[in-house]
Amino acid sequence: MLGWPTAPGVPLRLRTGVRFDVLDVPAEAGAAALRHLAPESPVALVGGRMRLLVAAGGAEELPGLLDWLEWGALALDLRALGAGDLTEAPDPPVRAAGAAVPRPGAGAVQGAAVWLRPPEPGRDVEATLPALPSFEGVTGAPDLVRLVDTVAAQCHRVRLRRGAGPRSRGRDQPLAFS
Repeated sequence: MLGWPTAPGVPLRLRTGVRFDVLDVPAEAGAAALRHLAPESPVALVGGRMRLLVAAGGAEELPGLLDWLEWGALALDLRALGAGDLTEAPDPPVRAAGAAVPRPGAGAVQGAAVWLRPPEPGRDVEATLPALPSFEGVTGAPDLVRLVDTVAAQCHRVRLRRGAGPRSRGRDQPLAFS
């Protein structure tokens, strides 16, 4: 698949940490992050999770970035797949001449990985993946710092929404705001 390293087995799995890393977040949180990605940046859906492909090495930077952005103390539903990890490979996108790209999940096996934004064969996909800016600046590539900040904020919002109902467990008193 696009020359990306794979691991044997069914379903086909892609090795992370070589050509790209993955930020794995709830789909609801990932949807808000799409605006920080180049339109050609690959994004996959697996069940209720979104997998955002980022530059190799991004997974290693995630804990430090979360601390620096002051998200490190919170339990976020966010994880990174990097060197030595695997991610399920979505089926290659099928495009007939003039046909629209099917909507995510259309005709797919429930829970199977599908491309929301498929990689473009023949393009240097890795150059479009979010990366840490260098001291000279990154031209054209999305910024990993902005992406992580957005994803962390959205993961926190999702967590609050899921636990904010009147029947939340463990909540004996109303929330206090200062």
